[in-house]
Amino acid sequence: MPIKLNDSVFRAYDIRGVYPRDIDAKFAGQVARAYSAFIKGKRLAVSMDVRTSNEKLTKPFIEGLVESGAEVWFIGIAPTPLLYFTVAHYGLDGGAAVSASHNPPEWNGFKLCGKNSKVLGWGEGLEKIKEIMQRDEYVPAAQKGSKVDKSAKVRADYEKFVSDNVNGIKKLRIGIDPGNGAGSGFAAPILSRMNMDVIAINDEPDGRFPSRNPEPKPETLTDLKSLVLEKRLDFGAAFDGDADRVIFVDDKGEVLYGDKILALFANNLIKPGDKVVYDVSCSDAVTDVVDKKGGVPFITKVGHSAIEAKMLEENARIGGELSGHIYFRETYHFDDAFFATAWMAKLVSDSGKSLSKLISELPAYKSTVKEFEVDDGKKFGVIDKVRHSLSSKGVKTINVDGVKAITEDGWFIIRASNTTPKIKVVAEAKSEKRVLQLFSIAKSELDVAIASAK
Repeated sequence: MPIKLNDSVFRAYDIRGVYPRDIDAKFAGQVARAYSAFIKGKRLAVSMDVRTSNEKLTKPFIEGLVESGAEVWFIGIAPTPLLYFTVAHYGLDGGAAVSASHNPPEWNGFKLCGKNSKVLGWGEGLEKIKEIMQRDEYVPAAQKGSKVDKSAKVRADYEKFVSDNVNGIKKLRIGIDPGNGAGSGFAAPILSRMNMDVIAINDEPDGRFPSRNPEPKPETLTDLKSLVLEKRLDFGAAFDGDADRVIFVDDKGEVLYGDKILALFANNLIKPGDKVVYDVSCSDAVTDVVDKKGGVPFITKVGHSAIEAKMLEENARIGGELSGHIYFRETYHFDDAFFATAWMAKLVSDSGKSLSKLISELPAYKSTVKEFEVDDGKKFGVIDKVRHSLSSKGVKTINVDGVKAITEDGWFIIRASNTTPKIKVVAEAKSEKRVLQLFSIAKSELDVAIASAK
């Protein structure tokens, strides 16, 4: 008999909700059986991050896969990039990370991928998995599968993979802040073996995330900024809850968003004809650099399923998002915070310049980024109202994701988060004064739309 599911947990590129209100052990088993039926995979990897509810969800999830006949490679508590690496590097049929990424501690969920670690977002298979769950027509496999622990082998092979691809780093001193997430106890040993003195803070796994919010943002990275300045480090790197995102702090204590990092990588890594993929929220500095270097830019909507799909389709050299997801061709086109940190160290090392100096050589734009709490059930309707308002005023807009208003001397974008009940506003221009003006316009449009949605 068909069953009714909570639509709110099926998001743009994963399944995510509050445990146990939205997601529980029974639901985990249902996801596993539907995922297995969709992927038709015989070898599947499973990891989990550090959340307190993970074992309660991971156990029934693996049992569901085994009942469906799959051989499950369990890699234990691990960063999501390690899950992606396992699937792509060993040629598995797919994999799942039990994780809610950067969401608060009470959240949890499932990041699902297929061959080559291609993320199964909405439109890429997640909607089919939901349909299978709704039909509830599960039939156990004639022969059960098995669970094997591959954590030690995968970790050793991954460490070798990173060091083989990024080498020749001169001695650097860096700080890292895993935020008690899945990168805790994982990043420091890898980077230390690559000729870096690593000072780590908040490096004990703790699913309560006692040190800071699992999302790395300027207001959550005060400890890392202080560490970099007090110890006179070359730079700092902060990871989100499952360590697929990285935000850097330069030697002067400035927090660098993902688009500046992508622009820096593009400036140093791409050659004429190389393709670069980035989201619509990213700075014009990325486009300027890609054009100057003779690269080919591809702009997509926000979200790693969209970026990764385009990366794979175009065999792009690098990709990135404002939020700190950085993608490389070498990492099978998936986002990897540790690989990005290693490459940052190599760029600083090879250049002989400070990170702040390298950033100062990029095209200069001023920007501001702010988030606003908006009910999950209303946020997309709010965006529609903003889009209609701007259109009625004759404002030039781009509607790849949310609504981006273009003016002669800057832009702003208003878009709903795919993972949390929030709407993000980004404004950019050449001057601080114009940025504030554009942000004020955007905020006014948002306020009116929210008020009319109540």
